[in-house]
Amino acid sequence: MNLWDYFQNNTDKKITKWTHYFPVYEKHFGPLRENPIKILEIGILNGGSLQMWKKYFHPDSTIVGIDINPNCKQHEENGVHVRIGDQSDPQFLQELIDEFGEFDLVIDDGSHQVSHVNKTFQFLYPKISKNGMYFIEDTHAAYWPDTHGGGLTVPESIINVSKNLIDRLNAEHTKGQVEIDEFTKTTQSITFYDSVIIFQKQMPIEKKPMETGGNDILIIRTD
Repeated sequence: MNLWDYFQNNTDKKITKWTHYFPVYEKHFGPLRENPIKILEIGILNGGSLQMWKKYFHPDSTIVGIDINPNCKQHEENGVHVRIGDQSDPQFLQELIDEFGEFDLVIDDGSHQVSHVNKTFQFLYPKISKNGMYFIEDTHAAYWPDTHGGGLTVPESIINVSKNLIDRLNAEHTKGQVEIDEFTKTTQSITFYDSVIIFQKQMPIEKKPMETGGNDILIIRTD
């Protein structure tokens, strides 16, 4: 199944997406299709994207959608769970984890309010699975002060939060200028696209420079 083809030919519930997201979806979501996973989509709107994920991912996957609008409960169907609540409420988010377990993929397409996006990320990211992916859409809204509480220099903007997290990702190389923490140990990458930021987790691994060639394999010491 190709997501772009599905989107263009969709005759079911409405799906609202930027067209340039679809190559990003295929690149990052494609490797997740082989096995059942647990997916949380924040923001339901017309319910079409929940149906799209249901058809795209492994049929035994668990798909959960959340929204603050009670009318979105109507989009619950076989294989799709809908829960009503505030994405920035840690108690509500913890209840989701208690009910469904660790999510392997989180897609934040919710309110896009700067404070909501950051609060949700700060709470949920440490709690997703050890190889989980956290996918934030429509990050352009982080620049909009009048409607979304954003701005170029707003510290809580997920754009600026992510910029600072680059240093934490590379903390091992800062010679003590940045403290090595759980984010450093468990994050493989931060990927930026136009209006999208993706955080990819990994199990902690040993990192060391090596050199090959000649007759020996040498470990290069940097300390």
